[in-house]
Amino acid sequence: MASELNKIYHERQRLQFCLLHSLNNLFQQKDAFTRESLNSIAERLILDDPEKEIWTPFSLVFKPHHNSLTGNYDINVLIAALEGRGKTVIWHDGRNGASSIDLDDGLLIGIVVNVPVKRYAGLWKSRHWTSVKKIDGVWYNLDSDLQAPQGFKDCEEVRDFLDFIISHDGQALLVKNDNKQ
Repeated sequence: MASELNKIYHERQRLQFCLLHSLNNLFQQKDAFTRESLNSIAERLILDDPEKEIWTPFSLVFKPHHNSLTGNYDINVLIAALEGRGKTVIWHDGRNGASSIDLDDGLLIGIVVNVPVKRYAGLWKSRHWTSVKKIDGVWYNLDSDLQAPQGFKDCEEVRDFLDFIISHDGQALLVKNDNKQ
């Protein structure tokens, strides 16, 4: 498995750019998305919003869809970025459990997960984006907080992981190739 891990692209966490890392890990490519491309998407979302917020001095840093200094992109940026690449994002209904996810669906390219996190002894609460992807027949947790990708032994272990995430206020978003392609 060590030689397999060398073939897997895995970006590590930097500031609050977990969505950027999650997308690049999902696409298995350095710079599949860049900070600039995600910032551009976030700015376009602001321009497209019919109910734009009123500008304040804080607006230079704290934007509606991201923090311009540290990243911290929201779900709108994720969906727009993936749709721009011909992908479909399906929010998994956690009431159904992970057993309802077809991990062998030929259109499924991976799962983006959003989980609550506490840092600094619980003083800082935020959310974290990560990806789960099948590579060469093996599912991997590509969390940018991990030192290296972690392989799952089988689909049942993937579902157990996702059920744990969902039961702890996490969200699972299925990313599929657009079947119109």
